[in-house]
Amino acid sequence: MAYDDGNVFARILRGEIPCARVYEDADTIAFMDAGQVNPGHVIVATTHPCATILDLTDDQAAALFRTAARVARAVEAAFAPAGITILQANRPAGWQTVPHVHLHVLPRHADDGVGLTWPRKEPGLPALHELAARIRVE
Repeated sequence: MAYDDGNVFARILRGEIPCARVYEDADTIAFMDAGQVNPGHVIVATTHPCATILDLTDDQAAALFRTAARVARAVEAAFAPAGITILQANRPAGWQTVPHVHLHVLPRHADDGVGLTWPRKEPGLPALHELAARIRVE
């Protein structure tokens, strides 16, 4: 997925679109999601022009998650939700709707209507070992 500098988050970063800012530093920005799923729903985005998590350096990824953790603690203090979901999606097939890497910090409550389901497959340990062998983290 190529980076599109006309995306809504890039426009927010350039000051072309207003936002309700929660936090900002050299690497990240956090602002209220305009489509609040629950009160306190915050977007945490990189200030760097990266489309997906695959485009981030390790330092940028660390900064993004560090800010998400700080924001989650602030959401916890402000709203006392029953839980918090941190969601990060990449590419349209992965549910990404804005081509600028970001995380959702979503306060959760019982029966809030938010759903995330996937069909569990349990291939067994030998197959898991085969799958793991295909992944090399360097």
